[in-house]
Amino acid sequence: MARKIKYFLLNNFLTSIIFHLLNLYTKSLNVKFEGTEKIQKHLDKGGRIIISSWHQRFFGGFFLPQIFNWSPCIMVSQSKDGDFISKIGQKIGWIPVRGSSTRGGKEALRVMIQGVSENRIGGHIVDGPTGPPHIVKPGLISLAMNTDAVISQGIVSYERAWIFNSWDHFMMPKPFSKVLFRFGPIISVPKEINDEEFESLRKRLEDEMIKEYEIADNFWKNK
Repeated sequence: MARKIKYFLLNNFLTSIIFHLLNLYTKSLNVKFEGTEKIQKHLDKGGRIIISSWHQRFFGGFFLPQIFNWSPCIMVSQSKDGDFISKIGQKIGWIPVRGSSTRGGKEALRVMIQGVSENRIGGHIVDGPTGPPHIVKPGLISLAMNTDAVISQGIVSYERAWIFNSWDHFMMPKPFSKVLFRFGPIISVPKEINDEEFESLRKRLEDEMIKEYEIADNFWKNK
């Protein structure tokens, strides 16, 4: 009963309040963007793109639609927590597609394909919703193949952060701290690919994301 009351309040009364509080909180952060030009140039030329991220760091890119005036699709879990996240995301400018690799995945992937095809940009949390952490799941490549989209990693690193006791040690930047958001290289995905090539590409994307996050985290050591 307590959980039902919690979600009722979140979804019916507190969504707008929490959105405005998050908006104020985010404005306290000093965010440095790198690589934005290549993403915008690709979109301006009519291309499609998918920004990939670890679940652990997705908060760092939550306000991208407002900052860059984009309307990206993103897959959101069909859980109760997903209901709340979906409503907050809509207020920011995301287009939530409900589903995950564990629930409603096939239908959600179909709607994501349609959404990225029409809006030309999507966000994809590659190891969500429940892990294992830092493993790129096949959905990223399937989405890119079916939308003729390229992939760019959304690499987020925090100068100072809270780390939560969750499956991925979810991170949130502390107020008034610095945040680095780096768009990784643009990666093309072949339209046709066999199983061996698919797995090789998946592993390469995973290894490159791990490497890019390590480089970004080392950014603060040189400051």
